[in-house]
Amino acid sequence: MTPSSLSLAGFEAGNHLRPFFLAGPCVIEDEGLVNEVAGELQRIFARLGVPFVFKASFDKANRTSVHGFRGPGLEAGLRILGTVKSRFGVPLVSDIHETSQIEAAAEVLDILQIPAFLCRQTDLVVAAAETGLPLNVKKGQFLAPWDMKPVVEKVRSVGNEKLMLTERGATFGYNNLVVDMRSLHVMKDLGVPVVFDCTHSVQLPGGQGSASGGQREFIPTLMRAAAAVGVAGFFLEVHPDPARAKSDGPNAVPLAQVESLIAPVLALDALVKQSAFPVLA
Repeated sequence: MTPSSLSLAGFEAGNHLRPFFLAGPCVIEDEGLVNEVAGELQRIFARLGVPFVFKASFDKANRTSVHGFRGPGLEAGLRILGTVKSRFGVPLVSDIHETSQIEAAAEVLDILQIPAFLCRQTDLVVAAAETGLPLNVKKGQFLAPWDMKPVVEKVRSVGNEKLMLTERGATFGYNNLVVDMRSLHVMKDLGVPVVFDCTHSVQLPGGQGSASGGQREFIPTLMRAAAAVGVAGFFLEVHPDPARAKSDGPNAVPLAQVESLIAPVLALDALVKQSAFPVLA
């Protein structure tokens, strides 16, 4: 298939191009932390010379427990994200969970993200696509990669071709996810840029009873495996002190280790993309 690409906020994204990164804390905990992480990530990715989109959720609507921290909400969260955008000059992506959030979110965000649990919600996907903004749709943990074809068709049905799909693992028994690297190949064949979610792929959903666990130690392994397949981008949740994070700490990358994690992956990506994969009969 001919490599496809799409124009994001100031750069081209494609499975055959140098990768971009969607990175930031899982949730907006407070304005100070968000600015700390955004500023340091902006400096790191500028040094590495790769595109960067800042990610943080204004509302985590799918927490394991009713007592889980959800974030500041739509209005306050978008205000904080807007400040980050103006201060650091970085594009933004965040999750939307309801059609009622789309209009306000589209005024601030550069990319709208559809969470994995909601990737089959037709009204949400179509309404987000109708904004004309790029969409990042996460593949549901409950779906095969080829089952994302109808999702792609929903977005394109309203004339929006600005779509990428994110792999974040598939349910494997109870409280566990596994990544089938063939999934990346299958979704690339749908003619869209594919992103690998390095951190949610090592999540243990509900693994701590009232919260999700995670296996951070496997992030470098899976990240390099995805780079060996060749993807358009990588998704990372990052926190200065994951042990104190209010959401998804067990599978977050420590801020101080981001650059050392990414540098060898970029080298591997460049090597892999020097030549096309052979087609075996």
